[in-house]
Amino acid sequence: MKSRAARLELCLASAALTCAALMGAGRARAQSTPPLTWQQVRQQFEQNNPTLQAGETGVSESRAEEISAYLRPNPNLTLSTDGTQLRPYEGVWQPTRGTDAVATVSYLHERDRKRELRLKSAQEGTAIAVSDQADLQRTLLFSLRTAFVDTLQAKAVLQVAQANLGYWDHVLGISRDRFHAGDISGIDLDRLELQRVQFESDLQTAEVNLRTAKIQLLQLLNARTPVGQFDVTGAFDYSDQIPPLDDVRQMALASRPDLRAAMQSVQQAQVNHKLAIADGSTDPTLSAWYSYNPSFNNPYDHQTLGASVSIPLRIFDRNQGEKLRTRLDVQRDQELAQATEAQVFGDVDSAYAQVNSDVALLRPYKQQYLTQAEQVRQTERLSYEHGSASLLDFLSAESDYRNVQLSYLNLIGSYLTAVAQLNLAVGREAIQ
Repeated sequence: MKSRAARLELCLASAALTCAALMGAGRARAQSTPPLTWQQVRQQFEQNNPTLQAGETGVSESRAEEISAYLRPNPNLTLSTDGTQLRPYEGVWQPTRGTDAVATVSYLHERDRKRELRLKSAQEGTAIAVSDQADLQRTLLFSLRTAFVDTLQAKAVLQVAQANLGYWDHVLGISRDRFHAGDISGIDLDRLELQRVQFESDLQTAEVNLRTAKIQLLQLLNARTPVGQFDVTGAFDYSDQIPPLDDVRQMALASRPDLRAAMQSVQQAQVNHKLAIADGSTDPTLSAWYSYNPSFNNPYDHQTLGASVSIPLRIFDRNQGEKLRTRLDVQRDQELAQATEAQVFGDVDSAYAQVNSDVALLRPYKQQYLTQAEQVRQTERLSYEHGSASLLDFLSAESDYRNVQLSYLNLIGSYLTAVAQLNLAVGREAIQ
């Protein structure tokens, strides 16, 4: 009976474990989503970011202003009556007998291509709005790229922290065996076990940093994906291939949307100055009317047509203030365009210098320091395990290895951020 009950309990436990495993696998498949590449992250950002969408709405508003700018003036229709009799005529009250009815239509005729100039100014405003939208996208893409790089860096640091903790657990396993065999003292084993706190701290810090970086990236994407189900992937490395500075400068002059917007502002100011001159010209008002007056003795004079031209005499107001203001506006926008061009060169040169500096620091790490740190740690470990090195030497080698690894990852993160800064300064991806 006992053996039968034991077998029954064993079967039930096995079935419960199997169900739990299947449910866990199902949840894992439901929660797992493929990591996003940089292109996929950028595509989602351009589709979902509310700030970009608001900017696109602003561009559409500017295009709507073009319609208003090219509209013609509305004609005016005036209806008037006069001469209605308030007393009876020859004992009969006929109020409409002497009523004079007049219908007048007037239209303001704009001269000197005012409508065309208003449309041209509005079109230049739309071009500026498009350039401003591109500049907004440029700056937001830098923030997106920085958050993407921070996520990749946090993932790389987390992998190193996990590898270091696993390596140290392996060392502790060997050290415990050596302690039980009497090969090392208890104080050495305690010091080794206390060192594990540092690796645990590194792991926890890396997990928090990764989660924080993912949250910032999700915020820019305007996504509601749980942090645990969101991941990105990409190359976390550097490249020695950097284009010459002169080529980068030329790319910036051709691509920077803020510089393009500054030049377009000059063009709009010139159009506005022409419009101010045109607004100083005289616009006549053309009028025509039809009148009906039955009080005339001549029956052919009851209905008449008339026309007139009203020409304002611009003796005092010839739009002098707007002419001067718009002329000064052209000069101001030209000076601002020159300042923007100088800013472009400054941004490119600073970012380019930072990229070169990071590459110069990364080369010896990849060619020498990483390998040396690994070799020193391995040599000191083997020497310590065979009694040829002290515990202090081994701990120092382990600390140096961890510092070199973290410094290398931080330098790669700095390089990728500098590349993003250079792309921001250029206005497009000068370095992939």
